[in-house]
Amino acid sequence: MSVPYYAIVNGTAGGGRCGTLAPGALDALERRGVSLDITRTKAPKHASELAMRAAESGRRRFLSVGGDGTAAEIVNGLVAAGVSRECELAMLPLGTGNSFLRDFGITDLESATDAIERDASRPIDVLRLTHSEGALHFINTMGTGFVAHAGELTNARFKFMGAAGYVAAVLVCVVRLRYEETVLRYAGETDGAQTVLTSFSNSQYTGGSMRMAPDAKVDDGLLDVVRAGALGRVALVSAFARIFSGTHTALDEVWTRQVDHVEFVRPSRQAVLIDGDLFHLTPQSIDVLPGAIQLIA
Repeated sequence: MSVPYYAIVNGTAGGGRCGTLAPGALDALERRGVSLDITRTKAPKHASELAMRAAESGRRRFLSVGGDGTAAEIVNGLVAAGVSRECELAMLPLGTGNSFLRDFGITDLESATDAIERDASRPIDVLRLTHSEGALHFINTMGTGFVAHAGELTNARFKFMGAAGYVAAVLVCVVRLRYEETVLRYAGETDGAQTVLTSFSNSQYTGGSMRMAPDAKVDDGLLDVVRAGALGRVALVSAFARIFSGTHTALDEVWTRQVDHVEFVRPSRQAVLIDGDLFHLTPQSIDVLPGAIQLIA
């Protein structure tokens, strides 16, 4: 008999979509013979606490039921418990964007359920953001500037639209366009260019099917930095149209680097979007934790 998954359900994910669909999705898994112990979050960040306590009690198989942010919370709990490398994480994508699993060709509940039934795991990297008040861990992407502003607007006004809400938020943010001057140090160079956005990616997709970092690999020990210069509104809309195919990185105004460490020079408090959730903090550095968790995908 297989060891049960400790299933953590975030019913508020996807603007409440998860709360509606999770019971049927979990029943479908159990009908396929997947053993589950189910618990539900009661507040933001509760998934981290549940995962940490479960790991400390000896559990090593976890199922995230929610969005990319729910999975990130669980990862933070497992890292805090000091046992993430021993843990397996499966995901039922019932959030807003559900971007992370797209790297593995998993785009809906059916394909996610198939992957869980196959029960094949692989090690993936985890990214660690060190900030002035501690650290946060994530497996998908972190964005600043335009990315964070669009994410904030999505969460506030367009979450009910699912992945399409990101597109709506982007169009609104184009009208309110503003630039950032975040100075970074990586690969022996200092990058102080004025930019419209910066993304730090472990995987390729963000905002649903936006292929922000087309060269990213979740197991290469590197994070992909993607920066877009001070584009005007028309140029930004044109670049945005190319993000779904990942060809925006071929533009002269967009540059990328693959590194294992990024330092924020003269950091200041700012909005950052991490795996779909918004934080206001002072970022100091980002590092890669190679093979820090086992993913079922």
